[in-house]
Amino acid sequence: MSGCQLRNTSSSSHPKALAVARSHGFHQPVEDDVQRRELRLIKNREAARECRRKKKEYVKCLENRVAVLENQNKTLIEELRLLKDIYKHKAE
Repeated sequence: MSGCQLRNTSSSSHPKALAVARSHGFHQPVEDDVQRRELRLIKNREAARECRRKKKEYVKCLENRVAVLENQNKTLIEELRLLKDIYKHKAE
């Protein structure tokens, strides 16, 4: 049996072909694919977790900024009201 034929049979689901392929040092593509998929899924989960964490931090930062700007806006509105009152009294 040639190496080409052995590789082709190693991808089959026949147990004897798989045993022969293993004994000759050939890797099972299915196992490699499963390992790569698992690693990809793990990395994807970690990336998704990090992305959610960063988004949460970003939203919290925006909420803090909104609160600061709302306070600043209230202060400026009050200051404008006071200046209008002063101007109004001087005009009278």
